[in-house]
Amino acid sequence: MNKYELTLVLSSRIDDEARAAALAKAQGYVERFGGTVTDVEEWGKKKLAYEIQKMDEAYYYFVHFDAEPEAPAQIESHIRIMEPVVRYLCVKTEA
Repeated sequence: MNKYELTLVLSSRIDDEARAAALAKAQGYVERFGGTVTDVEEWGKKKLAYEIQKMDEAYYYFVHFDAEPEAPAQIESHIRIMEPVVRYLCVKTEA
């Protein structure tokens, strides 16, 4: 099992319930593909470096998880098509 960090940037146009549902769905994908979520950091609403989809602010979340090496590609393929996700990145962290 490797340690990974999934960064999610969610739209600022959605309400709190939809944002929580999107985060839960992302965590569900981690668990569906054999990973275990170890920590979730919520950074809140931050200004974007550049405008994306006519938005200059978005909500940032960092999901730390342990998984097998093939899991991040499967997780990313499902997160890519989620409506409220503006940007995402999954990286392997150093142990």
